[in-house]
Amino acid sequence: MAGGAVAGPGGSGGNPLRNGFITRPFLWAFILVTSLFFLWGFAYGLLDVLNKHFQNTLNVTKLQSTGLQVAYFGVGYFLFSPVAAECLKRFGYKKTIIMGLSLYALGAVLFWPVAKASLKENANKKAIFGGFVACTSVIACGLATLETAANSYVSVMPPINVANFRLQFSQSFNGVASFTGPLIASKYFFSGAHANDLTTVQYVYLAVALLGVAVATAFVFTPLPEVSEAALQAEAEALASASEEDVVDRGFWRTRAPFGFVTQFLYVGAQVTIGSFFINYAHENAGIADSQASQYLSYGLIMFTVGRFVGTALLAVMSAPLLLAIYSAICCVLIVLIATLHGMAGVACTMLIMFFESIMYPVIFVTGTTGLGRHTRRGAGLLVMGVAGGAVFPPMQGAIADAVNTRVSFWICLPCFIEITLFGLWAWNKEGRKFGIAKPIQREIEVNQGTYPVAELGFQMGEKKDGEVDYLEEKKSDV
Repeated sequence: MAGGAVAGPGGSGGNPLRNGFITRPFLWAFILVTSLFFLWGFAYGLLDVLNKHFQNTLNVTKLQSTGLQVAYFGVGYFLFSPVAAECLKRFGYKKTIIMGLSLYALGAVLFWPVAKASLKENANKKAIFGGFVACTSVIACGLATLETAANSYVSVMPPINVANFRLQFSQSFNGVASFTGPLIASKYFFSGAHANDLTTVQYVYLAVALLGVAVATAFVFTPLPEVSEAALQAEAEALASASEEDVVDRGFWRTRAPFGFVTQFLYVGAQVTIGSFFINYAHENAGIADSQASQYLSYGLIMFTVGRFVGTALLAVMSAPLLLAIYSAICCVLIVLIATLHGMAGVACTMLIMFFESIMYPVIFVTGTTGLGRHTRRGAGLLVMGVAGGAVFPPMQGAIADAVNTRVSFWICLPCFIEITLFGLWAWNKEGRKFGIAKPIQREIEVNQGTYPVAELGFQMGEKKDGEVDYLEEKKSDV
């Protein structure tokens, strides 16, 4: 991990690869929470391939196949994220993570009986597909819970000034997992004796369930440092008073979180449509077989993963919102090429755009939840709720693809990347239009190192003690 510089002295400024991007008390928790990013990356990588596999084996249309995305992003992320955020607020990070892993494993196990039922003669294929949609909903509820907790936890860990870098680092392992799904699918779903049935699906998801149980067991027996809302509020107020900003006493809807939600909604909508219809695009636009197109999708996701690590290096020296604006502007150009080019050139652009998508989710998340104080967990839930864009855009694109063709349907992504560019420029302007990574002010260094006397304000790191004054009650009128 960056030459052993992970656990630095508390973020004294400069390159976080040299000076450290996590403090020692949080090191093991950071490693364990980062493993969660691998879990939902693997699940998402399988989802895009299942889309086409179900079209082939269950005779569903492109529009109908997007029911998986509606279940995954609509039921799981849009409907369940507020529940996850409330659980996080009431029960803390550890219990919320274990709950998420339990739902994740349960949904994966349920794939087994549904896949078994599909092998029966005269099986109702539409009902079987509905069963898979229901299983996907349960998995998605678990993943939404994990994302709400894990993204927030990694973001609020000290040192504060490198939260973008730290979350990008953790999200890189999400990318590593995302391309293994299509690689496995290209070998087992589209080739061999079971290419035209769902036998291999049940075994793959049984392995997914066992992996979820193993990680949940590790969390049960691991002490996980908590960061209370009171401590987050004290920290935000200490930093705001030092920088002469008046942001932490604002009501929730006057913070930057709602703007971040809209941007996250549009980004995930664009990303999911590109992945969901990649195989259809490659087959229709370049005459590529499904098995080979699945391999190309995995190559695109490898580029996404490489982009995550390249982005991590760039974020060590460059302003995150500025890099977001540059990458999303490049994506605008690539979408125009994808929607107009024919043959392998268009497929190459569809793979390349995944490289430039790589940094967007973590940067939007951190930018949208920075400085929220006591609103941090609520803001995290709202930003994760923005993932519901993946439920809205695929059906729209599927309808266009069925009515016209898949290539033309990619125009729907252009407005999304335009808005992301504007969000990045807005946040960069709020930062003072600095090209390099922001150096921490002296108060921030003191907070990171634990030398600033936040206890004088009535707060501490960890759970609230008996008899402690609850400052949050005094602030309810601001919400």
